[in-house]
Amino acid sequence: MNGPGELLGDPTTPPPLSGARLGDDLLLSVVTGSRAYGLDSSGSDTDRRGVFAAPTEDFWRLDKPPTHRDGPLPEQFSWEVERFCALCLAANPTVLECLWSPLVEVVTPYGERLLELRGAFLSQRAHETFAGYADAQFRRLDPAAPNWKQAMHMIRLLLSGLHLIRHGEPLVRMDAFRDRLLSVRRGEAPWAEVDAWRAALNAELTAELDAGRGVLPAVPDRERVEEFLMDVRRGHL
Repeated sequence: MNGPGELLGDPTTPPPLSGARLGDDLLLSVVTGSRAYGLDSSGSDTDRRGVFAAPTEDFWRLDKPPTHRDGPLPEQFSWEVERFCALCLAANPTVLECLWSPLVEVVTPYGERLLELRGAFLSQRAHETFAGYADAQFRRLDPAAPNWKQAMHMIRLLLSGLHLIRHGEPLVRMDAFRDRLLSVRRGEAPWAEVDAWRAALNAELTAELDAGRGVLPAVPDRERVEEFLMDVRRGHL
């Protein structure tokens, strides 16, 4: 797999974008969603997630800078670096996975440091968040008429979380499970089979938690994260 700061050479990879189009304050911009997971088709959107740094002096005002923003491109969403770090420290699956995307479009020196820091955000809280997010998706599914795309992503999230707990990084590329996951998305797998897969993965996650297994530390390294954030603020005065 390519390193965190590399662009893939796959011809299906979206072309890199200039900083002017993405925002000159961006520290990091990656492609997420089906294209990052290896589950895309010819009609798939290109979902982009980024991290930007607001000018430090803006925090001295009564009206604080935004914690996030949409655009300027379609399907593009970015977090201000402090908000991004807080969500990662809370083991938010959607945000954490950005740091392991194989499709990096923009990365500055601060962005490189953020990618190098990604292990500092990890903790055993991920046991709960990945399972909890998947359970929330499950509860929204109607077994009589399931949203098959949502069902596929529910399974993908459990696979990613289990890999994170066992190996110390989320499973972003779903190459080993691609055919089976796409079968779920197309509605070709019976609901009972999908539910059984979900239950088996959830049981594995629960067993890892109950047994105290896994490679994740009990708590994240907040000191390292805070040191990085303070350096960003000093650099944007």
